[in-house]
Amino acid sequence: MSADYIIEIQALSKSFKESTEPALKEMNLCVAKNEVFGLLGPNGAGKTTLISIVCGILAPTTGGVLIDGYNIFDHQKEINQIIGVVPQDIALYPTLTARENLSFYGAMYGLRGAKKQRKINDWLDKLGLTEAADRKVGTYSGGMKRRLNLIASVLHDPKVLFLDEPTVGVDVQSRNVIIDHLRSLNDAGMTIIYTSHHMEEAENFCSRIAIIDNGTILIEGSPKELISKTSGAQHLEDVFLMHTKRKLRD
Repeated sequence: MSADYIIEIQALSKSFKESTEPALKEMNLCVAKNEVFGLLGPNGAGKTTLISIVCGILAPTTGGVLIDGYNIFDHQKEINQIIGVVPQDIALYPTLTARENLSFYGAMYGLRGAKKQRKINDWLDKLGLTEAADRKVGTYSGGMKRRLNLIASVLHDPKVLFLDEPTVGVDVQSRNVIIDHLRSLNDAGMTIIYTSHHMEEAENFCSRIAIIDNGTILIEGSPKELISKTSGAQHLEDVFLMHTKRKLRD
């Protein structure tokens, strides 16, 4: 693995018994250290399947993945300390308070005592949740849950953060707060892998992007490169539609 890459995906394929077409087809992809790498594609393109495999949640049919030099299938314990995952579905316990949720997740990552409490308090303050920290999460708005979901994934200071639609269904204020703090994490050295259907957000946030469809990479590069490579494109949304076409994906 190159010292410049923190993730290397090698000939990765995934087939499901219930589907006639593979979800991923011999995919090769490298992500450099400290990148904000966007995975964009229509519904069913393979984004969530790819992230699930790279995070060790799902086994591939063929191929391999290295993260920070570790084979994810042989070193899951080490990988769990290196990565953080913000899933598309809220991964919080609604009957627990925010503080109780974070205490549980912090303990899962080996955080203890005063250090854990200090990190929890700092993050609750950063993301505007201190006043609501002792309320049950089931009473939270969508934006509050998204912000808390993010905190739960970064308490252990991962080197790599995976975000699957981190701002879906939230208000503009929460979206801006989430993106601003993700930028701060990236500025501090964290590599970010990000999926979204918000093209303008992806264009402004990502340093490099891969557009995928039908389990393959269609085009890859910085947002500016993708726009310049695509005839007639003014924005990333134009690039996306020109490569994935306009057929509805339900």
